[in-house]
Amino acid sequence: MVEVSQISEFGKILIFLITGIILVALMFFANRLIAPNNPNPEKLTSYECGEEPTGNAWLPFNSRFYVIALVFLLFDVEMVFVFPWATVFGNHEIIAADARWGWFSLAEMFIFLGILILGLIYVWCKGDLDWIKPKPTVPTTNTSIPASLYEKLNLEQSIYKVKEFALEPVLVSAATATAPATSNEAPIRKPMFKPTFKKPDNE
Repeated sequence: MVEVSQISEFGKILIFLITGIILVALMFFANRLIAPNNPNPEKLTSYECGEEPTGNAWLPFNSRFYVIALVFLLFDVEMVFVFPWATVFGNHEIIAADARWGWFSLAEMFIFLGILILGLIYVWCKGDLDWIKPKPTVPTTNTSIPASLYEKLNLEQSIYKVKEFALEPVLVSAATATAPATSNEAPIRKPMFKPTFKKPDNE
């Protein structure tokens, strides 16, 4: 008679997770008991590739780091697709069943790699991989508006004064609040109607 397993597949996964959590907690506990704890100023300094850290750690990064990281990530993810393809392409049973599968998978991978290499060539020709661009490009716009009009507009805007931003709200004293409005200030208008609310009739 075949015995039926009392633990389902989800139960096995739960046992695996609980065992993993317990083992990790035991490792941390053993580390806390065995490892020596002798802190000193030299041990507590931040490690920076063996060099003494100087200056503030919160520094702005150059945006070129992100471009290089994105290009690296693109070709790093490419390997995730190349490895399974290589295992299927090297499977003799599939090729023995039909030889066209080998040529099809080879052509498919060449197309995939070709698209990625075209993207790399485009980035290379554009100069995004150069750390210091030899010829900085000045952005231009194709517009029929003359530059003198922009200068005139900027001069007109410089006439107006902009209020300085303040975090604290402006406190109005009682004397200024009760003072009569001058001729330059607009009078405060009262609402034209008063809203009335009817109480519901109790039945």
